[in-house]
Amino acid sequence: MKSKQKGVRYAKWGYLFILPFFISFFIFSFIPLVDTIRYSFYEYYRSGIKEIGPTFIGMANYVSLLKSDLLKYAANTLILWIIGFIPQIVIALMLAQWFVDVRTKIRAQQFFKVVIYLPNLIMASAFAMLFFTLFSTNGPINSILMSIGLVSTPIDFMGSVAGTRSLVGFMNFLMWFGNTTIMLMAAIMGISPDIFEASELDGCTGMQRFFYITLPMIRPILAYTLITSIIGGLQMFDVPQILTNGQGTPDRTSFTLIMFLNSHLKSRNYGMAGSLSVYLFIVSGILCFFVYRMTNDTDPDGSKAAAKRQKKLNKKN
Repeated sequence: MKSKQKGVRYAKWGYLFILPFFISFFIFSFIPLVDTIRYSFYEYYRSGIKEIGPTFIGMANYVSLLKSDLLKYAANTLILWIIGFIPQIVIALMLAQWFVDVRTKIRAQQFFKVVIYLPNLIMASAFAMLFFTLFSTNGPINSILMSIGLVSTPIDFMGSVAGTRSLVGFMNFLMWFGNTTIMLMAAIMGISPDIFEASELDGCTGMQRFFYITLPMIRPILAYTLITSIIGGLQMFDVPQILTNGQGTPDRTSFTLIMFLNSHLKSRNYGMAGSLSVYLFIVSGILCFFVYRMTNDTDPDGSKAAAKRQKKLNKKN
């Protein structure tokens, strides 16, 4: 008789170990998410000590938001994100390429990696307070500019639209370009050196190698960076909140969508806050979908395109 061998099944232990995550996710994320969507269809707020609702009103909250300054605040959020993201991705790509390129021979690379990553460890609130102090009318920046004779009167950086938006974008750039650089460096280091050696033998220049080899090969990491940056940009709150004292000055040109959401939460208008959260979720999903489709090549070797061309030729013949 053949002896039956008892195998040890480890699958149950895997499910057991991931069970705490799913339990905590269900309690602290999934249930609040469902409640948020549910309250978005209700009139539910407080007026003084009186609580109004919850009363089902259908899509009224969504319509009211579209009639408010929602689109203006969405445009503010987009502008602030663009100001911070474009220099972030450009500088990060340049630094990643320089650090990885063996011909550059940059010394003390580990030191520079730590230095460029350090701003990412500083809290956004601390960053905002620092810049608020530096660029105030009585701050060190104005004192230096006046002492060297570049200006005769203090510049009100936070009193102008361009000044406030530039400061917010600059802070977002400083906080995140180090993290982006480290990720892009890891992506470039994952490319086989044989590919670069073959390109050099074929006479490719540095620019050609970067645009035709490096960028296409790190496209998945670029897609991840862009998607996470879009989500973070839509959630932009702490920097403009602290820098403008929650007012989005001047004339609410730096008032973001999450600041708008926070204003509804402070007034305890849970129905409007819920509907705005749903809008943010939908917009995030749509933008991330388009970014993913644009930055991911479904035909990396060109076989699908060649097959389509062959079908067209066969039909003509």
